[in-house]
Amino acid sequence: MVATFEQALSIVREKLTAASARPPVESLPLEQVRSRVLAEEAKADRDYPPFHRSTRDGYAVRSGEVATVPVILQCVGQARAGEPYRGPLTGRTCCCVQIMTGAPLPETTDAVVMIEHTRAHADRVEVLSSVVPFENVVRRGSEAPAGGVVLPRGRRLGAGEIGLLASVGQARVSVFGQPTVAILPTGDEVVPVEHKPEWFQIRNSNSLTLAAQVAGAGGVPIPLGIAPDEVRALRQLIEQGLEGNLLLLSGGVSVGKYDLVAQVLRELGAEFYFHGVAIRPGKPVAFGRVCNRFFFGLPGNPVSTFVTFELFVRPAIAMLSGANFEGPLFLRARLGQPLRQKTGLTAFMPARGELESGDPVVNLVGWQGSGDLVGVAAANCFLVVHPQQTELAVGDWVDVLPKPI
Repeated sequence: MVATFEQALSIVREKLTAASARPPVESLPLEQVRSRVLAEEAKADRDYPPFHRSTRDGYAVRSGEVATVPVILQCVGQARAGEPYRGPLTGRTCCCVQIMTGAPLPETTDAVVMIEHTRAHADRVEVLSSVVPFENVVRRGSEAPAGGVVLPRGRRLGAGEIGLLASVGQARVSVFGQPTVAILPTGDEVVPVEHKPEWFQIRNSNSLTLAAQVAGAGGVPIPLGIAPDEVRALRQLIEQGLEGNLLLLSGGVSVGKYDLVAQVLRELGAEFYFHGVAIRPGKPVAFGRVCNRFFFGLPGNPVSTFVTFELFVRPAIAMLSGANFEGPLFLRARLGQPLRQKTGLTAFMPARGELESGDPVVNLVGWQGSGDLVGVAAANCFLVVHPQQTELAVGDWVDVLPKPI
């Protein structure tokens, strides 16, 4: 039975959750952890911000002294980021401190009047607008209290997370090891990229595409060359690929005479969790386990390979990296052209999303089917059409799957 897209994704999650053990942990310098997965909670080493911080240029005041305006205050000094006001204010009344964005509030002040709402006269400031306590101020500890968790275990580390770790003083970070992902394209028609192909041959684009996708997903790609349509050689290369944490095969997963991948996997004792998903492109995709290793059999057509990786393999690599399961993220956009389909499949079609009059609008790019990498290169997303959406009009809201870089 062919699985639906939702069923297949659920199976990947279920099997990886049941079998996945956390990978080994290593400690790395902060500058080396991009795309790695955090192996322990990151905590704030002090309150953040560590002081009441001004969010505006203006004057730090006691809100009670400007409840009725206009009012004249004496300016007794200034505070800026990196140079707080250090003079005493206790016991003084009707005074203020000039303050810059990012500076700490002086003691006994509790709000900032924006400079636009004042008039300065030498050391006197006329306040024209009242403020409430902590207006234009970020309170101490409001972003994170000392000892509070700022990043949970299992979070993948991007630029924002690395910046946060730096701000809490984590010069070294405990991260999970990266899974190794063996990549094995198959087929006598496939030749190395550097070769000049015969008219009936194609260059090995899938291996390079998958290697880039694996690296982007946080894995370590292990290209195995090209497997011929011959059982013994194919078996040897599959066994070699099973030395890694995950095996990706492309091509040979259909039911043709020379589609040998499923045959060899079964001879090795493979269990198939699904073999065929109601999607286009990529319907023949397979997922299973053999010799205690998970594998994906991806279709050989380049667009099918690309799409099925994003739908099923990327979430699997995340879990093998120590991260939580994250399925594909669908965004919403308005359709730029009418569309009809009656396939009963979930379709993923190369498209471009743009902003038009403030709305995201998506249009299909010209492509010639699942072998057309030119169309994929021209796209920045995939238009997702669900089986029940047999007829869509211009302006209808549709799902969009972003294309990773």
